[in-house]
Amino acid sequence: MAGRALIPIQLATTLLLALLATSHAGDIAIYWGQNTGEATLSATCASRKYQFVILAFVFQFGQGRAPKLDLSGHCDASSGGCAVLSSDIRSCQRRGVKVLLSIGGGVGNYGLSSPADARLVGAYLWNSYLGGSSSSRPLGDAVLDGIDFDIELGSGKFWDNLAKDLKDMGKNAGTAVLLSAAPQCPFPDQWDSGAIDTGLFDFVWVQFYNNPECQFSSGRSAFLAAWKQWESVPAGKIFLGLPASKDAAGTGFVPAGQLTSQVLPLIRGSSKYGGVMLWSKFYDDRTGYSSAIKSHV
Repeated sequence: MAGRALIPIQLATTLLLALLATSHAGDIAIYWGQNTGEATLSATCASRKYQFVILAFVFQFGQGRAPKLDLSGHCDASSGGCAVLSSDIRSCQRRGVKVLLSIGGGVGNYGLSSPADARLVGAYLWNSYLGGSSSSRPLGDAVLDGIDFDIELGSGKFWDNLAKDLKDMGKNAGTAVLLSAAPQCPFPDQWDSGAIDTGLFDFVWVQFYNNPECQFSSGRSAFLAAWKQWESVPAGKIFLGLPASKDAAGTGFVPAGQLTSQVLPLIRGSSKYGGVMLWSKFYDDRTGYSSAIKSHV
């Protein structure tokens, strides 16, 4: 009798463990666009490895500058050559992949001078890439899912205004505009924190690389302290941002085996955990990093 009674108990335990293992299942976000040697956008989404693809970058805007998109040889936005990506974007979206546009980057000429300037930039992004309309849409008539703030230069002012304006434009049009940010792991981030504190960001992929003081290589304690600080921000999901190879960043690369056995178990139980962000598709193509970690994310 005892043996027979144990069977449903074992079954219940197995089901509970399976539920716990999947309840915090995460996604992979990938940056695309900064190297011609990477897979096409449509192939990137067709791989089914990624839930988010971030197109990088609009590297010039604000303070009266003419906005410029650079997809590093994939296409020439200045001549209208990137409109061909419209079909790829729609193909991604049909597969359930969210496609966002990243503004900023580590190299660029951008910034905001006032709330009014933020409003102008917001209107440009809405009309040129999101749900608005313009005679000049660099990526054609496809409507992107949102905007990624990868602010790494200049002042940290008025990015909160831009976030509010983008969310408001979507709300007024009856459509959701996703917002993401890619702050550095030292907390708080000097550029993105003001915007993130608005509570409007759906995803925050924190760059735990090129920042020795908080990346995992500095030790479990330093890493966890930084992660817990980022968990406290009023955002939807927090992602662990990593380079997809040693060549993708100066410091912070975590071998796939170490990530899955030592790092992810520390953070996967968090209600804020969203998954892993990788820089970038070019490097991931060469290492297969996302394939190696996907089942563990």
